[in-house]
Amino acid sequence: MGFLDAVMARIAGCFRRCEPRRLVREFVLGLLMELEDHNCWTIAEALGHSGPHRLQHLLSRAKWDERQVLDQTAVWAAGHLTGDDPHEGQDAGQDAVFILDETGDAKSSTDCVGSARQYSGSLGGVALCQVTVNLTYVTTRGHTIIDRRLYLPRDWAGDEERRELAGVPEHIEFATKPQLAAQMLAHAHDRAIRAPFAAGDEVYGGRDLRRHIRSLGMNYVMAVKHDHPVALGPHTTTARKAVRLIGDGGWQRVRTGTGTKGVRSYDWAMLAITPDDTPNGPDQAGDQAGDQAGDQAGDAVLLVRRHRYTRKLSYYRCFTTGPAPLARLVAVATLRWKIEEDHQLAKQACGLDKGQTTRWRSWHRWSCLALLAYTYLAVTAATQPTGPDQDPDMIAITVPELLRNIRGPIVPEPRRDPEHRRAWSTWRRRHQYRARKCHQAWHAYADTTT
Repeated sequence: MGFLDAVMARIAGCFRRCEPRRLVREFVLGLLMELEDHNCWTIAEALGHSGPHRLQHLLSRAKWDERQVLDQTAVWAAGHLTGDDPHEGQDAGQDAVFILDETGDAKSSTDCVGSARQYSGSLGGVALCQVTVNLTYVTTRGHTIIDRRLYLPRDWAGDEERRELAGVPEHIEFATKPQLAAQMLAHAHDRAIRAPFAAGDEVYGGRDLRRHIRSLGMNYVMAVKHDHPVALGPHTTTARKAVRLIGDGGWQRVRTGTGTKGVRSYDWAMLAITPDDTPNGPDQAGDQAGDQAGDQAGDAVLLVRRHRYTRKLSYYRCFTTGPAPLARLVAVATLRWKIEEDHQLAKQACGLDKGQTTRWRSWHRWSCLALLAYTYLAVTAATQPTGPDQDPDMIAITVPELLRNIRGPIVPEPRRDPEHRRAWSTWRRRHQYRARKCHQAWHAYADTTT
């Protein structure tokens, strides 16, 4: 099975017993099967189990460390994507980028850990959902999600009763999305996963996170709003007003990629600014003394993108430890969409958003296994051979196309024999009968106490 055997061998040491290790492999294969829905019931039936209890036990009570599994998977993926793996002969790590973004998963109840009415760009506004902050690792070879943090809204994090019901550990406190992002970057750094740049959207353009990125020795390209304050020497203005200092000759048209509809090009310009995020520097943008002293350590610029037709402007705050050409900053800025692709593919191909879990541990284990399955697909697709021997009239293999190819040869077909289906139909109907009786008994009891 190639890469599947390799990644499973990499995480083997994360299990004390062979039973959960084997069950994790089965679970991953179940996530990759072509099913109408992915949850413990459907996966267990497809795998040929007599009930969902083994998979539910794996997510809730079995002894294994999901954090260690995700870490080992991330290190394995980074090694292949950068070419630092001993079986690979190419070093792509110099172009690696960390991408930060969040995604929302719609929920039907606030009983799910972290579920609340909150804003989610992926859901198009305020909705009842869980929000997860993710970290994607991008190289010239490919990209995959290597870490995630569940965002607990402030009210949710401060509700002792809900925390206890959901099994949230006591040491988990409220943290903003940029703080969660900082935790993931530091964790990747501790695991020796390196990238010269970090990038993110406007949520992650705040000073504290940018300062943290610089303290890790990295550069950044962070989107900021039009009213973001920037310092030009002793004066402070906004990003939108600073653009007025760019003359007509300061814009350069740069090709940023090729899509299904043709070449994408925008006009770009950059303007030197004074950094406000020197590690251990002042906290106020107006106090420039400490930051000017740290100015020698690198270059801070405001990068501006202008649409060719609508003239709409987008702004990016950048810092590099040495002079960086416009093309390099533009390349990093345009990589941010890779994490959106990861979100979409991990949900569609591996059921990242399908876990019907309500508790802290179960959510983290489901997301760990879904990301394990997605990382296997992403790395396999990214490392497929290319060159003069390949058909020039085909695009490189994609994750969905790879999944179609491995269903059957590697991912077994779901078990669908009539006897097995009848047994599961009987189990479901009995379970639903017991659940109905329990609900009726609870409502009858509640009516007597009101």
